[in-house]
Amino acid sequence: MKIFSNLISYLFHPLFIPIGGTVAYFLITPKFTPLEIQSASILPIFILTVIIPIITFLILKNLGLVHSITLDSIQERKYPLYIHASILLLILYKVIPNNYVSELYFYFTGLLGATIACILLLLFNFKTSLHTVGISGLLMYLINLSIHFEINLIIAISLLIICTGSIITARLYLKAHTDIEVVIGLFIGLLSQLLTVRFWL
Repeated sequence: MKIFSNLISYLFHPLFIPIGGTVAYFLITPKFTPLEIQSASILPIFILTVIIPIITFLILKNLGLVHSITLDSIQERKYPLYIHASILLLILYKVIPNNYVSELYFYFTGLLGATIACILLLLFNFKTSLHTVGISGLLMYLINLSIHFEINLIIAISLLIICTGSIITARLYLKAHTDIEVVIGLFIGLLSQLLTVRFWL
């Protein structure tokens, strides 16, 4: 069970949520999008949200500001979250402006809102489950896309619900978070995407 819990924690790491939602959008949308435009979105988002955070983590680790990729303590989480929020702002302003792909723009707006909520909770010494925030946000986004484009995504949504439950179970089994930290993370993820719906749905 421990091996499974660690495996699923890495497979659905919060780093992969932005690129996961981006790829999901281009796979689901019935709108015609040239391959060049898809590449112009997916590639920079992958570099900004996966490659750069990994490099940044290694730098922070060498500086002694973080000690583990799991970011166990509240102090360790501050700098990565600040950097993540800055990267999301950069994506919103430079990679996918509002008049480009509104569905994707507000997905990242929701991700930014969730990140800010997690940062604010750190000020109160509360460590939210970032894994739960990420996967629940992606789940709600997929539901929103299904409604928006009137496409039956019941299988994909069902699989993602199973993944969400598995991640919650894994984080609790590994004692990485308490029950309340996981529940708060779930609500932040769901609400951050739900609150942006009225701007594009």
